[in-house]
Amino acid sequence: MPTENIKIATDAGHDLTGSLELPTGLVRGAALFAHCFTCTKNSKAAVTVSRALAREGIACLRFDFTGLGGSDGEFGRSGFATDVSDLVAAAEDLLERFAQPILLVGHSLGGAAVLAAADDLGFDKVAAIATIGAPSDIPHVLQRIEGDIEAIRREGEGEVTIGGRDFLLSRDFLEKVENIDLLEEVGRIRRPLLFLHSPTDAIVGIANASALFGAAKHPKSFVSLEGADHLLLAEADASFAAGIIASWASRYMPMREDWPMPEEGVVTRMGHGKFGTEVHTKNHRFVADEPKSYGGDDTGPTPYDLLLGALGTCTSMTMGMYAERKRWPLEGVEIHLTHARDHAEDCEDCVAEEVGMEHQSLTREITIIGDALDEEQRARLLEIADKCPVHKTLEGRISVKTRLAE
Repeated sequence: MPTENIKIATDAGHDLTGSLELPTGLVRGAALFAHCFTCTKNSKAAVTVSRALAREGIACLRFDFTGLGGSDGEFGRSGFATDVSDLVAAAEDLLERFAQPILLVGHSLGGAAVLAAADDLGFDKVAAIATIGAPSDIPHVLQRIEGDIEAIRREGEGEVTIGGRDFLLSRDFLEKVENIDLLEEVGRIRRPLLFLHSPTDAIVGIANASALFGAAKHPKSFVSLEGADHLLLAEADASFAAGIIASWASRYMPMREDWPMPEEGVVTRMGHGKFGTEVHTKNHRFVADEPKSYGGDDTGPTPYDLLLGALGTCTSMTMGMYAERKRWPLEGVEIHLTHARDHAEDCEDCVAEEVGMEHQSLTREITIIGDALDEEQRARLLEIADKCPVHKTLEGRISVKTRLAE
């Protein structure tokens, strides 16, 4: 999946760094991931969840909060309110690009931040919200800080250690953390909510999930991450959480309808990586692509795969309908198709004026399944294979007329 590195401008005048995981198949919409306290956009949870969402057609932006990772600004002077502002700035970028409500996902304090940011962003711009190991009490983060908090209150700033890293923390940071009533914020949210939490979380206890769930209005859901640690360091735990969120979110993020299904024929449009092209029929849609060896992303069948598929499916249907009409005991048809290019000099059935042009051939190997069929019936079914409409189209003289759309 392609990853796009982006910059997000903040109202404070500095930039945040982000990585946008882009789907290579059909696009449902977009999501914003907020990482855990003092982590970065490259934490295991951030990367795993973002890429899982992208695989489900939801583009996901993970970014570094102010003063962390590659983002500008001072972490020790920002506080929780700045995290919320960062989220709103990043969300506005996604809303402008995708033009539809987005999914908010947050891990640990990032989970608390997305819950608080929903109101500031506007509920009409939020499709749904999911949190992983989120605290219900924002001052809870102060318990993870090693240092003289009271000295910082008296003197205005001081050195602390958080998660083994040294920071210069300000009095303003502490005050911004302490003045948030998250449960009140959650009670105002009128969007689908999903809370994921481990009952063995040693950093943010399971009681936090209970408090958040109790404060939330329906529709709301809870999933237990049994055996997982707070940071989801085990690949299996991170993948499980990612899969749950992706599956749950698809209910609230239906496939985008930014261009219509045609009343007749087929419509194609580029926009899924280098070669990936969305294909719409009246009732179906999918993506065609090229293999990675050709520079594509291999997210769908190639154009020639589709051509072979058209011939194979039409052949199977034609043989099946004939056997049904004859009441023959045909149990199934399996067809292996290949495509080859042969130069004209190797082609015995090329007409004289085509000499020098490349001749292309399709090979169709058919397995007829049904022990009760006799040899005469099998031979007749093989003849019927050549009478399928797609076969006749391919062997006929096809004229392709091209014109520029108005």
